[in-house]
Amino acid sequence: MARLRDELHVRRLTATVLAARGLDDPAAAARFLQPKLADLRPPDGIADLDRALDRLVLAVTAGERIGVFGDYDVDGVTTAAILTTMLRAFGAQVVARVAHRSSGYGLSPADATQFLDEGCTLVVTGDCGTSDGEAIVLCRARGVDVIVIDHHHVPSGPSAASALLNPHRSDDQFPFKGLASCGVAFYLAAALRTRLRGQGHPAADRFDPRDVLDLVALGTVADMVPLREENRILASLGLRDLAAFRRPGLRALAEIAGVDTGSVITSDVSFRLAPRLNAAGRLGDAQVALDLLLASDAAEASRLAGELDDMNRHRQKIQEQMWGEALRAAEEFPNDAALVLGAEGWHQGVVGIVAAKLVDKFKKPVVVVGFKDGTGRGSARTTGGLDLYQSLAACQQHLTVFGGHAAAAGLGLSAAQMEAFRASFVAQARSHFDGQMQDPVLEVDAVADLADLDLVQAEELERLAPFGMGNNEPLLVLPDVVARSTRVVGGSHLQITLSHGAAVSQAIAFAMADRDPGQGAHLDVIGTAEVDTFRGNRRPRVRVKQLLRRTS
Repeated sequence: MARLRDELHVRRLTATVLAARGLDDPAAAARFLQPKLADLRPPDGIADLDRALDRLVLAVTAGERIGVFGDYDVDGVTTAAILTTMLRAFGAQVVARVAHRSSGYGLSPADATQFLDEGCTLVVTGDCGTSDGEAIVLCRARGVDVIVIDHHHVPSGPSAASALLNPHRSDDQFPFKGLASCGVAFYLAAALRTRLRGQGHPAADRFDPRDVLDLVALGTVADMVPLREENRILASLGLRDLAAFRRPGLRALAEIAGVDTGSVITSDVSFRLAPRLNAAGRLGDAQVALDLLLASDAAEASRLAGELDDMNRHRQKIQEQMWGEALRAAEEFPNDAALVLGAEGWHQGVVGIVAAKLVDKFKKPVVVVGFKDGTGRGSARTTGGLDLYQSLAACQQHLTVFGGHAAAAGLGLSAAQMEAFRASFVAQARSHFDGQMQDPVLEVDAVADLADLDLVQAEELERLAPFGMGNNEPLLVLPDVVARSTRVVGGSHLQITLSHGAAVSQAIAFAMADRDPGQGAHLDVIGTAEVDTFRGNRRPRVRVKQLLRRTS
């Protein structure tokens, strides 16, 4: 750690956190702290990349009409926006569309037929297509090629697509497998520009891949892929670009969501921007979200952002009702290794959010299914290392459809199969956990003294951002501190003044008003050091994750 401190000019605590995350080599740690596009590995090894490039060069050169189709979540919408922006800059005619939840998952035969009827001679999918063989075969039968850009599980057997760019292909040699679809699209866009430049194409310099980094960051953070390696670089630099809000649509969305320009962090994406973009796909037509990202007119952007905000408010009301009903339903299965809940009338666009909230509350894998006239669509979320795709595959005799990846998945089933599916899925979870559900363990990065946590230290730890899956905020243990004073703020939060010797620090414990230890209590605190910017002032603060009363 001494080398880290000396060569990187960081404090002992920062060096300890870096070393705890396997970054004990100064050169590797420096690359981590200062992400650069130059550190992205080249696209060599991406399966079918050359085939995709050959077909796209032909389409761009010949002026073909290209259909771009994205899934209805943020990754799918941003992927579609990246592809559309890139292809239009190169002079291509593009018909851009996203999936509608009522049509089911991915590219449907009806979607394919619509592109065919509109004269498209090439279709490019984003965040879907890997499992959409029927629609792809339909296109190919009409002489239309399909390029698939995706990151979901790849079924066995050959693909009908002209090119399938998916890091989870067994023959894909790109070393990092955690890219979201928007990240794959970024690599494709950069490679296409290089190919066109090499061929002296006159439109090659009309597009710079760096101009879509904001969209890449938006999709990457929203899709909760690991923020490591390539994703860390793309998200870090992309969030920096996103903060400028150059796109009229994103600027309008930021204004209505209360996101300040100049600095955007992952929580701004996760809790303010992404929910509004997702609301369109959850409740209605995600085309509104794509149109917003592609909007060039400020007035139109403002109108679309307002629509999304209204949808999001409606989604929140539906979610609140479903959440209460799901909590009551969960009481019937207190000892199950996983929760499988469903009801007629539960909105199928909100089941994923409710499933994620149930995982947070009960610390076990969850499937939530909404039924409409006996036909169910559900979402699964996981914890404890249970692979959802493999677990659903083991239960597929009860399902009409399923797809996704290890951490999140979707499924369809009939009401008649619900009980059999529940028993099968719970058995999979029980087998994984060996019949014993253990309380989650917080993995801390370092033990810290309260006196260490000044503004300089908090700012130094922020250099490890962006935080998210695969790169959590540094978690610190503050042993034997005293609650000098406590008070409830905002109705449910606890504000604490902590002290240890002469050192004093403010702390906030969100949603912990019911755990007030009382003035003078001796505590061990687990939390993160952050910079509080309330009213424009920058001050250090501890964000509490756990309060443990000392017994001696």
